[in-house]
Amino acid sequence: MAVAFDEMNIPGGDLRPAYQELARWLKETPPEALEYRRQEAELLFRRIGITFAVYGDSESTERLIPFDVIPRIMSGKEWSLLEKGLKQRVRALNMFLRDIYHGRDILRAEIVPDDLIFQNPVFRPEMNGQQVPHDVYVHIAGIDIVRVDAEDFIVLEDNARTPSGVSYMLENREIMMRLFPDLFARHRVAPVERYPDELLSALRSVAPQSASGEPTVALLTPGVYNSAYYEHSFLADKLGIELVEGRDLIVKNNEVFMRTTEGVKRVDVIYRRVDDDYLDPLTFRPDSALGVPGLMSAYAAGNITLANAVGTGIADDKAIYSYMPDIVKFYLGEEPILKNVQTWRCREPKDLAYVLDHLSELVVKEVHGSGGYGMLIGPAATKATIEAFREKLKREPEGFIAQPTLALSTCPTCTASGLAPRHVDLRPFVLTGSKSTTIVPGGLTRVALKEGSLVVNSSQGGGTKDTWILDE
Repeated sequence: MAVAFDEMNIPGGDLRPAYQELARWLKETPPEALEYRRQEAELLFRRIGITFAVYGDSESTERLIPFDVIPRIMSGKEWSLLEKGLKQRVRALNMFLRDIYHGRDILRAEIVPDDLIFQNPVFRPEMNGQQVPHDVYVHIAGIDIVRVDAEDFIVLEDNARTPSGVSYMLENREIMMRLFPDLFARHRVAPVERYPDELLSALRSVAPQSASGEPTVALLTPGVYNSAYYEHSFLADKLGIELVEGRDLIVKNNEVFMRTTEGVKRVDVIYRRVDDDYLDPLTFRPDSALGVPGLMSAYAAGNITLANAVGTGIADDKAIYSYMPDIVKFYLGEEPILKNVQTWRCREPKDLAYVLDHLSELVVKEVHGSGGYGMLIGPAATKATIEAFREKLKREPEGFIAQPTLALSTCPTCTASGLAPRHVDLRPFVLTGSKSTTIVPGGLTRVALKEGSLVVNSSQGGGTKDTWILDE
């Protein structure tokens, strides 16, 4: 594997400009003072109660995501390129979704194969011909970005269903400002605090035409047993909207109402953190107790906006991902600003043959996998694991894609033996309303805390950092 790009240090001993002030501060700060603040940060997180659940973990159900106190810093110039690329990509994703559920020009042009859409378990035929307000399907996108050199940002995956993690971005910043005011005073860091306001105004802007003057927005959660429940309650609180479960909502005459202490109140926009399958037992899984019976008929009637729209899973499928450069060119007539990782589609015999021959060098992912589960990291896997995976691949090749093992960039991170480089990725959150697309400067930086590890997912032992974009 190539040597990882170091975001702080230039080979030869110089520092990258964005990190010069931080390096000076680190020189002046005794290690024990840094360690003291690190422990204080952990205490604050425990007190606030920021946890996430780990499914299938016998030891504990709730875990604290480790927080690293050394910020990840990017220059304003780097950010503006990334921002441009993210807006371009999300625009193309929305146009692709509209096309897939309406005219299907991209299938007629034979750019994406039909069966990849129609045989896809996350394709929703219920959405065929369904109008969504302002043609916005993906109101909130979480695009996972990695760097391998100073020039390029590479998209690792598109999260277009119910991307999570933004509460950590906001909490990380709050805690950093509280614990490191001296470090903040030396930098001009672009603010992230306006995210809740921008999210609320994006959601209100896509309300149905039948909505009242000030549309009512609610956040639909699967409930306290969901791994991201902390984030659901945190966001509802920050947005000043009701946090509801399926049982709090009723559908009458194709309109959605929530039960309140003062009787029922009409809801215009639902920011839903419940998957398609569970949204409406009359349309999808009949055994779902999390959804709202009749919600899809109110949606079809145009009386409720769901954010994100139903059926967006087709845009974050990892096999569709491999067509993203072509999708951007097809709809926008532009070259993609953000690169894709080279991807072998195991459904194609030639690609499969290559992958089977090179399993020990590649990362193999399930096309519908998430959270770092169900994947093979060839260079780190045992012979037995590789052989077991080989059989799986031969059995259902269409369920997998493969990619080279990327040397994710590194940032300085607190470890037991002092500061050391650890691999990072970045999830910026892209908000699309009726009139504009906005991105708060930064996002959630995830860091692989184990030495040499490339897995940044919190469910697999990764941590998070505050992400600073310098206002230049």
